[in-house]
Parts: sequence; C-alpha cells; structure tokens
Amino acid sequence: MRSNENLISVNELRANLQQPHWRVVDCRFSLQDPSLGRQQYENGHIPGAHYADLDRDLAGPVTASSGRHPLPDPIDFARTLGRWGITNRSQVVAYDDAGGAIAARLWWLCKWCGHQQVAVLDGGIQAWARSNELATDRPSAAETIFDVNPDSNKVVSTPDVERMLAGNAGFCLVDARDPARFGGEQEPIDAVAGHIPGALNYPFSHNLDESGKWLSPARLRERWAAVPGAGGDEPWAVMCGSGVTACHLALAAECAGLSAPALYVGSWSEWIREPSRPVARGAT
Repeated sequence: MRSNENLISVNELRANLQQPHWRVVDCRFSLQDPSLGRQQYENGHIPGAHYADLDRDLAGPVTASSGRHPLPDPIDFARTLGRWGITNRSQVVAYDDAGGAIAARLWWLCKWCGHQQVAVLDGGIQAWARSNELATDRPSAAETIFDVNPDSNKVVSTPDVERMLAGNAGFCLVDARDPARFGGEQEPIDAVAGHIPGALNYPFSHNLDESGKWLSPARLRERWAAVPGAGGDEPWAVMCGSGVTACHLALAAECAGLSAPALYVGSWSEWIREPSRPVARGAT
C-alpha cells in the first residue's frame, strides 16, 4: 500500500497491522445513542485499535451559533492524535460500521491538519470480522507529539456560503444527506427540515455498492458527473447535517480524482440557527 492512499482493503491492513508506525482508530458512533460506539468497541474491535468518540475527539464544543459538530481546536486534535501514539510519520487507518460515514471525518481532519498518510478501511469492521478475529483489550501507546498545520482553504463558514451563493453563479454546494431529509419530507435530528436554497443533493450512500464497499474511482467519477459543478474549476463545497458525512463526499471526490471541495463545517444544523436564513424544500 502506498502511504498516501485514501482507502485500504482488509487484506492490506492485515498484512501491515504489526507495523510499528501504523495506527488503527475505531470511529463507530450512533447519533441516537452516543454511548453505543464505545460499547461496541469494548465488545470487540480490530486488534490494536484505539477508540475515537465523534462528539469528544472528532469535534469541538457546541456553541449557541455552531452546528452539532464544530471542528476541534487543532491543538486539541493534535493532543488526541498524540494520545493514540500517532506522529507525523504514522500511517493512520480509520474504520466504522457505517460505510465510512464517521471514519471519513477522521480522514478529513487528518488531511485538514496536513497529514496525508491516512486511509479509511473499505467495508469497515464488517469486512474485517468476516475472516479475522476481534480483540477486547485496550491498546497502550506511548504519548507522542503531532505537529498540526491546518489548511484554512479546506473550510468554508456560514457567511462564506451565504456570500458565494448570492454572488457566485458557479459556486456548487453539495449536500450529503438522504433525499427525504434534503427535501424536507422528514427531519429526525435537526429542528428544521429542508435544505439551503441552491444546494444539490448527492447522498453519501451513492459512493458505496450494495455490500457497503466503495465504488471504483471510475464509477465514482460517473456518479459525480451527474452533479453539475462538482469537481470543476469553480469553487465548490460539501455539507450535510453537521459536517460529518460531508467528509464522505470529500473522500469520494479525492478517490475520483476531482478537485477537492471545501467542507462547510457548520452545515444544516448551523444554517438553521438563524431563523432569517432561507430554507428550501423539495428535490431542488
């Protein structure tokens, strides 16, 4: 495996699991039951894996104006990585049980901080468990120092989105939520249903096949070709409910060889904090 690949197979991980500079991170998490991911980890995880809690490790504190999963402070995130024994030389492998929906957040955070040696396990823990044992012990790792270099160009704020949608006809904003939530037919998590006017819908599940594994780069390019403005020369960004599954779209774009989108971190949950912001419903 090349150290800068974005996806890794079970066979590749198994072959390198004992490498001293490899670090595996379990990112399982449930929005409905925030304690469930940790319980699942304790019941069985890939040997040597550390556990990342979405709310505490992969996000910062929620404020009155933020979305549900703000970015962590870069220094705090560096300390988290250091607690797991991750250095700037480490190969990081993230996995979950949701097609990479949460693991992609760790992938994106590492990229945002300048770390390229990070990959998501294709097929997640389900693919691993089909032919490999799980462990229940917590790994120990000597605390390390991770130097962060966050890239502000990878992020857009709510004012950025408002400005670009108002003044840039070529700006493309892609929403990773499922069609029912995007269209405002249902909203199981946030207080308001619908989407940002002008946004396009590309559910993150479109990046996966029927077995939950990632599509090939060629298939991903075909899927993205149906989203006008995505991956072109004009600026574009990805969003979702809280800036988590949007990272799945950023990973898919990179796998497909497209230009990298920015992440609208606040996403829908931040947009609706201000009642005066417009809300659209329906498929477009």
